[in-house]
Amino acid sequence: MDRPKPGAVLFAKKRPLLATSYEAVGGLSVVHAEPEVIGLGSTRRQLVLHGIPPRVARTIEITSRPGLRAGTPVKLVFAVRSVADARASALALDSGVNSMTKASEARGFRACDAHDPEGNVIQLREHVGRRSHPEVGSNAAARPLSRCRCR
Repeated sequence: MDRPKPGAVLFAKKRPLLATSYEAVGGLSVVHAEPEVIGLGSTRRQLVLHGIPPRVARTIEITSRPGLRAGTPVKLVFAVRSVADARASALALDSGVNSMTKASEARGFRACDAHDPEGNVIQLREHVGRRSHPEVGSNAAARPLSRCRCR
């Protein structure tokens, strides 16, 4: 018996823009679309962008440089081939990726925070093996990721 893929549901106001962003930056593809729900996925995971009820959506203003929602207890994580390539894609889509000087390394990957067009903070991870990267902050490698503050 096949089990459903693990993933997340993100409530969003600008679902089509977020879908484009997660396709470009997160390596996902749209697998389902209807007016209130857009499903993105890969062979191993899924992300559902669900509409916010109109009465709530009217109270939310999203600017072209969104305020970061850093206070939320959840951060989606995406594996990418290159944080630098993801940064280029993100900037073209009203998203952003922090500087590599704010990145951290642990357990064979480099992690760098980013945000989507609605200000949701996400984390991008690229494989680095056991070597250090010269652009990563000098004290970042010694910090556990759970304490990383890449802003």
